[in-house]
Amino acid sequence: MLEGAPKMDRPETFSTVAKTFESVEQPIGAWEKLCNNASARRVVLLIVLASAWELYARLLNKPLLFPTFGETASALVGSVSSGELPKAAWYTVNLLLEGYGVGLLLAAALTAFANVSRIGADLLETLTSMFHPLPSIALLPIALIWFPLGEGGIVFVLIHAVVWSVALNTHAGFRSVSPTWRMVGRNYGLSEFRYILRILIPGAFPSILTGLKTGWAFAWRTVIAAEMVYGASGGSGGIGRYIDENTMVLRTPDVYAGLLTVIIFGLIVEHVVFRTIENRTVRRWGMQG
Repeated sequence: MLEGAPKMDRPETFSTVAKTFESVEQPIGAWEKLCNNASARRVVLLIVLASAWELYARLLNKPLLFPTFGETASALVGSVSSGELPKAAWYTVNLLLEGYGVGLLLAAALTAFANVSRIGADLLETLTSMFHPLPSIALLPIALIWFPLGEGGIVFVLIHAVVWSVALNTHAGFRSVSPTWRMVGRNYGLSEFRYILRILIPGAFPSILTGLKTGWAFAWRTVIAAEMVYGASGGSGGIGRYIDENTMVLRTPDVYAGLLTVIIFGLIVEHVVFRTIENRTVRRWGMQG
């Protein structure tokens, strides 16, 4: 302080101002908690859809054409209790996993070849352009000729349903990996295998996961349709044949119970299996909001 300067009192305002602040934290209400809970929101949506189904079926009043949700649920419980539907579902899931697994292996081989050579990339892009738009159901006549009344035909069309979507998304994911990541991997002197494992796969995993989901959805739809065709031809089958046989005898609630089983499996795979993988990978790595 300069000599001769007037001495000024400094008002002590900090403590006074601090005393005027109050806590703005407020408890969250039950409705807000419900709105912030994604699982609860989905459950409410499912309840609303089931209620709409029940109401529309009662207004329509044509059980042979459109049974109520209650009748469908009763048929589902009865089929589960008798063991008929679990046996059919087990058969379908085993067949689906077999075709899905082989499709993933082929997709991995095609993608690896595409990432090590230009010829491989040209081959993958050409094959996907040719076969990816081709519906798997369109191959069923060929499958019936090559694999008459056997599981091999269903596995064949399942592989076609899986391989192209997975390979295409994986290849696109590898190509979109940041050049910075690539340079870091090269500068560390990683081997080709470790470079793919440590750099390319983590960087491309959102696209890979999208391919896995798409391939699973295609395979799930294909296996049901293929089983209905093979079931009508006399081969053993799962949920598809269960639906087909109940359609023939006009047991409409059981037909809808089979369709409801397909929907339930789809919800479980999407919101349990793939959601768990997503939370433990891309969300944990900060690669998705």
